[in-house]
Amino acid sequence: MQLLFDFLPVLAFFVAYLLADIYVATAVLIVAVLIQTAVSFIRHRKVSPMLLISAALVLLFGGLTLWLHDSTFIKWKPTIVNLLLAAGFGVSHFMRGPTIVQRMIGDSVQLDAVDWRRLNLMWIGFFLFSAAANLYVAYNFAEATWVKFKLFGLLGLTLLFVVLQGLWLARRAEAPGSGTN
Repeated sequence: MQLLFDFLPVLAFFVAYLLADIYVATAVLIVAVLIQTAVSFIRHRKVSPMLLISAALVLLFGGLTLWLHDSTFIKWKPTIVNLLLAAGFGVSHFMRGPTIVQRMIGDSVQLDAVDWRRLNLMWIGFFLFSAAANLYVAYNFAEATWVKFKLFGLLGLTLLFVVLQGLWLARRAEAPGSGTN
């Protein structure tokens, strides 16, 4: 259910684009993200940092898209999000203590320190690839193709990466509390 909630703004953007144009879709995206943020706050009395960052970027890039009537800005939003995620994971890679990915899934997966760092690097690579793929599609294909890529392509890439990561983890990870690490 949470996954559907997380993807509702992107889905609303896609449907609005099919029914109207990129500018109507952008306005719908802005409204959907604001609603999503409000619902999250009402339900949990807090808003996750990722949702706040995403909402801020939607407001910034979506607002610029509508104000300047230039779709380039909204096309850059997924790239900026992915670059920020790559930077965050990159910073955690060089700091002492657990990496971001270890903090996220460390309670359910046991890996040695080298594999945690490898997994973190894999996420950095994935985010950089996604950022580059978004720009490639945005600048080399029609707008309608980019809109489809934003929903289906980036989601498909993410699901593929998560499955491949799961296979990689299954070969290396131990069940929590197994005693060896």
